[in-house]
Amino acid sequence: YVPVESTEALSQQTELPPGKIIKLDGNENPYGCSPKVYQALATCPYYHNYPDPEQRELRKALEKYTGLGYQHIVCGMGSDELIDLILRLFLKPGDEVINCPPTFGMYPFSTDVCGGRVVEVPRTEAFSLNLDSIKKALTERTKVIFVASPNNPTGGIATEKEIMELVDTEKIVVVDEAYFEFSNVTIADLVPGYPNLIVLRTFSKWAGLAGLRIGYGIFPVEIVKYLMKIKQPYNANATAQAAVLASLADIEYLRANVARIVKERERLFGKLKGLDWLKPYPSEGNFILCSVGYPPPCHSSPRPVGAKNLAKEVWQQLRKKGIFVRYFGTALLKDCLRISVGRPEDTDALIKALKEVKHD
Repeated sequence: YVPVESTEALSQQTELPPGKIIKLDGNENPYGCSPKVYQALATCPYYHNYPDPEQRELRKALEKYTGLGYQHIVCGMGSDELIDLILRLFLKPGDEVINCPPTFGMYPFSTDVCGGRVVEVPRTEAFSLNLDSIKKALTERTKVIFVASPNNPTGGIATEKEIMELVDTEKIVVVDEAYFEFSNVTIADLVPGYPNLIVLRTFSKWAGLAGLRIGYGIFPVEIVKYLMKIKQPYNANATAQAAVLASLADIEYLRANVARIVKERERLFGKLKGLDWLKPYPSEGNFILCSVGYPPPCHSSPRPVGAKNLAKEVWQQLRKKGIFVRYFGTALLKDCLRISVGRPEDTDALIKALKEVKHD
C-alpha cells in the first residue's frame, strides 16, 4: 500500500508554497472540519489524562448518529485500525481473505501483516463484484470477504442483494462504507440480524478529520466483546474523541459541505467527460476514476505494445503544475487516474491543466 503524501511534503518536493498546491489525490475534504472542532480542541480540559478505554461517550454519540445501539459500535484509529483488528481476530497463519481489486489497498496490506493469504477475485469489466467467482474461490480456510461500497477507487455501489449473497456464505463479510455520507446507501441497519456482517465507517472523508485518525465499526455484539479485549486500551485519543463529538454536534454544517462536494462531483464528471481522451466512471464517492487515452485494461482491452503510459505521463505533468491526483500503476489501473473532488476553483484549475497537458 502506497499512502499519499502530506501537503508539506509535496511542497518540499516541488518547491511550491503549500497554498499553491492543489491536492486531489487523497479523497480528503476540501472544506475541512467543522469550526466547532477547533473550539473543542482548544478548550478540552483533559489532555493530561488518558482517554476512556471503553469509549463510552463516543459510542453513545454514534448510537444517536447511526440509530444502532452503542453495544454494536467500536471506534478505532481510523477504519485502518479496525481492518487490522478484524483480521487479527479471525485469521490464523495461512487463512484466506477475499479481496476484489481494484479496491482499497489496506485489505491486502493488513492481510499480509496478519499472516493471512490474499485471494484476489478481480471485478468485472464494469468494476462490479464478480459473485460467481467469489463463491468459487471460497475454501475452508476463507475467513473474511472485504467489500468497499462505494468502492475506492472505482466509485460503484455494492447492492444489498449482492452483499446478502455473500453473507449467506457464512464467511465474515466486511462492508467498508468509508464514503457512505456521499452515497446515502448503507446496509448498517442489517448488522444486528447477522452474526457475520460488519460495516466500517470513518470521519476522515465527510467530516474532514483525516489528520486525527478516527473511524468506527458496526459489529454483531459477540464480535464487539472480543474486539474490545484485543484493541489497544487508548486507541481513540482525547483529541479525536473531542473532534468527533464536536462534529456530531454540527451535523447540518457538515452535511451542507457534503452536498457541495456531491454537486461539484457531478460538475467535475461533466468536465472530464468533455475531454475526448478521458473516460470518467460514475461515482458515489468524493472522487472520480478516469481511464486515460485507452479503455481500462481491466480484463480484455490491453494497452497496445510499445504505447506510452499516458496516465502516468499526465500524472507527472500535473505534478509539475502543482496539481496532485492519484496514479496507482497497478495491473488493473495502469491506464487510470483517480481524482478527488475539490472546490470549484480546483476543478477549473484541473481542467485547464488537463487541456494544456493534452496540447503539450
